[in-house]
Amino acid sequence: MSKKELTCVLCPNGCRLEVEIEEGQQIIIKDVSGNLCEKGVEWARQEIVNPMRTISSSILVEKGELPLVSVRTETPIPLKNIFDVMKEIKAFRVKAPVNIGDIIIEEVAGLSCNIIATRNVRKIS
Repeated sequence: MSKKELTCVLCPNGCRLEVEIEEGQQIIIKDVSGNLCEKGVEWARQEIVNPMRTISSSILVEKGELPLVSVRTETPIPLKNIFDVMKEIKAFRVKAPVNIGDIIIEEVAGLSCNIIATRNVRKIS
């Protein structure tokens, strides 16, 4: 049995959580303490078993009024896939015009998550 300390990021409270874990072929969470709400318990369980992250980045724009467009993952992705996703984002180029919400990369790195634009970039003549 081991203990991990985490800081919950779901709300401004930033609760310091202590998670008691039994590791083996499968990770078993025995106890979560230090949370001020139930959201912290669920977040800690996910963070231990399958941590997820949302990525924000930028992609080069061809023939646009701006050289880059800001983008983000449409949904959180597994932490273990961040480097593969970033590699694909950095290699990608998009042609202007780009609108907020446009899907820039579908199913990035083979995940069921799209990369979407978070800014408008007009095409230059």
